[in-house]
Formats: sequence, C-alpha cells, structure tokens
Amino acid sequence: MEAESAKAKLVAAKEKFGREIRVFETGGLPTPSEVSNTEEPDDFYEFTAEDYYRVMASKKEDKYLKTRKIREAEEAARRSRITKVVMRIRFPDNHTLEVTFHPSEKVQSLVDLVKKVIARPDLPFYLYTTPPKKQLKDLTLDFFAAGFVPGAIVYFSYDLPKGDDAEAANSGPFLQEEIMSLKGLDLIAEQLEPVQSAPEPTAASAVPPPVMQESKPGEKKPAKPKWFKM
Repeated sequence: MEAESAKAKLVAAKEKFGREIRVFETGGLPTPSEVSNTEEPDDFYEFTAEDYYRVMASKKEDKYLKTRKIREAEEAARRSRITKVVMRIRFPDNHTLEVTFHPSEKVQSLVDLVKKVIARPDLPFYLYTTPPKKQLKDLTLDFFAAGFVPGAIVYFSYDLPKGDDAEAANSGPFLQEEIMSLKGLDLIAEQLEPVQSAPEPTAASAVPPPVMQESKPGEKKPAKPKWFKM
C-alpha cells in the first residue's frame, strides 16, 4: 500500500511539472567551497614530453583526418543516440533535486523549473557549476552546447547581498513542502516492480521417463552352442 501511494505521488508530480522528479539527501559530500579549495600535488600539474607529443598528435589528427563535415556528422550521430539528460540541482542544505530533460532543451527550462519548486520564488537566485565556480549566464544554450550531456550537477544560491534577509533565506528550507514530500519515494516505489521468476515446466515440455523394454513370454533365450563347455 505504501509503495502504491509513493508511486502515485511521483506520477502526480510528473504530470504537474512535466518532468520526472526525485529528491534525496546528499549528506557527507563536500561543499562547493571545500571542493574548490582542494589542492593537487605539484606533480599533478607537471607537463611531460609525452604529454606534449600526445597533444600535438591529437591536434594533427583533428586538423588533417577530420573535416568539418565529418565532425558535424559525428556530433549529429551522438546527439541522436542520447535522448535524456539527468540534471541534479544541489542546495545548501544538502538536498538534491534530480530532474530529466531532453538534450535539445535550453538551460532556461532548468531555471524555470527551479523557480517553480523553490520555497522562495520571489527572491533572485542563480545556478552555478564548480570547480571552479562558474555561474550559468547564457540560458539560451541547449544542454548539449552547455556540456551537460548525459548529466551534470549544478548548485543553487540566492542572489542577495549580505544581511538579515540573506541569512534568513539561506537558512532554508529551499524546496517547497510538496517537493520535499517526494524525498525517498522513488526507492519505495521500486518495491512495486515485479520480480521475474523462472517459468515452471509445462506438461508438454516435460520429458517422459525412459520406457523399459520387457522381454515377451514367447521369446526364447539364445541357446549355448554344443561345443561350448564351462
């Protein structure tokens, strides 16, 4: 009964927003500031001779072996194979909203959806990627051009000057109660998935037991030759 109710809520949300929506908590993951402040060892940035020749070889290959038409054909084939983009919007309270889009849709559709589900749609906000921190400004790009295929994580932040209003907004909650009620429902709904069991053998497919041939009463056993002696 609980699984059916969870599935019904997910279906209702999909019909309302036109998207498949999941909500889950991402506790224990590093914050954007922690990710951006992570330092790599010095040898990580060392550019070796092998790296140089590899880069030059790849440039020559792109220049001489791939014409513009070939690259366009490869890109068109790649686009035709991918029909879904999974975007995850991570909020400061470690909740993540997962939504699916078509790759040809604009980034503006992502921003429009976020505005429909946040608790304070009256406040200005922006989305960004990290590291390094880069705000999504060109909302006319499709998900292919933005580099979000087959999926990506973006971060949410209110665009407010420091002060009491900013502190109150950033204290949460960030998502509406209706959206927060979807948290973890996808895991419960999976319990409704039927478990396929091995088919039972039918009577027609059953192999009949081997028939033992019995000797008929009229048949005589072969007699021993007269010359055979024990």
